[in-house]
Amino acid sequence: MNKRKYFGTDGVRGMVGEYPITPEFALKLGWAAGKVLSKNGTKKVIIGKDTRISGYMLETSLEAGLIAAGIDVVLLGPMPTPAVAYLAQTFRAEAGIVISASHNPYHDNGIKFFCGRGLKLADEVELQIEAMLDEPMTCVASDKLGKARRLESADGRYIEFCKSQFPQGLSLEGLKIVLDCANGATYHIAPSVMRELGAEIICHACEPNGVNINLECGATHVDALKRKVLEQNADVGIAYDGDGDRVMMVDHNGRVFDGDDIVYIIACQAANDDMLGGGVVGTVMSNMGLENALKAKGIEFARSKVGDRYVMELLQEKGWKIGGESSGHVLNLDLISTGDGIISSLQVLAAMVAQNRTLKDLGAGFVKYPMKMINVRYKAGTDPTLAPEVIGAVADVEKQLAGKGRVLLRKSGTEPVVRVMVEAEEEKIVLDSAQKIAAVVESMSKQTD
Repeated sequence: MNKRKYFGTDGVRGMVGEYPITPEFALKLGWAAGKVLSKNGTKKVIIGKDTRISGYMLETSLEAGLIAAGIDVVLLGPMPTPAVAYLAQTFRAEAGIVISASHNPYHDNGIKFFCGRGLKLADEVELQIEAMLDEPMTCVASDKLGKARRLESADGRYIEFCKSQFPQGLSLEGLKIVLDCANGATYHIAPSVMRELGAEIICHACEPNGVNINLECGATHVDALKRKVLEQNADVGIAYDGDGDRVMMVDHNGRVFDGDDIVYIIACQAANDDMLGGGVVGTVMSNMGLENALKAKGIEFARSKVGDRYVMELLQEKGWKIGGESSGHVLNLDLISTGDGIISSLQVLAAMVAQNRTLKDLGAGFVKYPMKMINVRYKAGTDPTLAPEVIGAVADVEKQLAGKGRVLLRKSGTEPVVRVMVEAEEEKIVLDSAQKIAAVVESMSKQTD
């Protein structure tokens, strides 16, 4: 009962048609979740999905399992992940379920849960659901079965919520924005939000067909967005990922602003407005330049493990509000309970309007350190990072950097790979140092064969 069999850090995920992303498992998962959640009050669950073709199959299977367990189901259709978290709260649901594999290709999919407060399910609840999956599936009496309905107003409700998070008295009039919605769940939300706030919108990758989600577009493939911004002479470009919880931005010159840049801009604006309420949380992968830039502004910075779940945990522990990852997950707990690409981009746009500055100018105070990452494979079941030779090589590099750089060795959670990361002010030192450590790690890995 203390180790998950199916749930990872972001729900259950895999290739469609391969266990556990099958209709049979989704049916049983819906039932198991329903049995656990039916112990509480409203006995209501909402389900949203991104635009993958497999969403129809998994949605129907989850719906049937939940109904068999006596849970009422509200179907939202295609909706961003943060919208499901928000609507779970407003509908006083026991949980919100998102069918999505985020930035992955269409042939992958996943199922993740939020509790009624819009937060990821507690570990103990996930473990209870996993335990129930081992029980034989039953069905409540006919008069106790759940009912299902589709919420036609889901998109309108969320559009109004997003607009409400943009400061009163400001508008986006005069801004030309290119929106890349990754052919995903924001395709019908983000353009409406921005247009209704006054912006001129040029859409890219806003025509999902079930199999083109994240296909050479979105927050993980920004080259097309950069070209479009330059072609259209736009003020800014914004790219979301398939389920809308990540965001990347592009300035009028085509420079990409990642999650570190966005966190920096949002935190500085919050500090200017005397609304920061503490410091900022990044991860061990956040650029050292971010830490230094925030400190120069008098803003405290702390690092968590990689993953928005861990950023959230550290924010809650410290009582802070703003944090994020370079991948584009950005949290502002004053506004919404989870990472939200649309809300995060609106905060940056609000800073541009309030200060009458370009995106380029807003990010000028943050200069990224050169960073080099080298992946070294090792024999499963061993740990070359504990070898004295590796520890010594790291110590030598850290002594050379003399506090003006950083070394990180991190084992991948999904494959037998050690990620060797070095960052410092000088690119040549970064490259040489990373290669030196990686060579020692590789040597130790070969000795364990």
